[in-house]
Amino acid sequence: MADTFSQVHLHFIFTPKFRASLIAPSWEADLHKYITGITKKNAHRMLAINGTADHVHMLIGFHTTQSIAAFMQDVKADSAQWINNNKFCKSRFEWQAGYGVFSYSKSKVDNVIQYILKQKEHHQKVSFLDEYRLILEKFGVDFKEEYIFKRPE
Repeated sequence: MADTFSQVHLHFIFTPKFRASLIAPSWEADLHKYITGITKKNAHRMLAINGTADHVHMLIGFHTTQSIAAFMQDVKADSAQWINNNKFCKSRFEWQAGYGVFSYSKSKVDNVIQYILKQKEHHQKVSFLDEYRLILEKFGVDFKEEYIFKRPE
């Protein structure tokens, strides 16, 4: 029987709407577990997940049977509904429409995992927007500043 074999490692970065600092320490670990469950349900493998109050990083062993856009739609819709059903925020929680996704070779996976796991320490020195710009530049992604993530209004 023929099978499809792949090795795709994707680093996702996404934020609450307007980059609001809404992810509280009291439920952050549960959010990460919930997103890990969504990831497994979609036949992918969570390698690392972490972030701060205003964004999430994930490194996924990505199965090629689903599109990246469909996966992120599932993650954002399901996790936002979970956050709202649990009333973790005073107002309705939404994720920002956009996201970043970057691919890494197998040889870089351990470094990316360590980077993701150390997000809280990292962001004591570097802001989220500066971090994101650096990643975009590192990957040679053309971007316009006004579209980098919607600023708080």
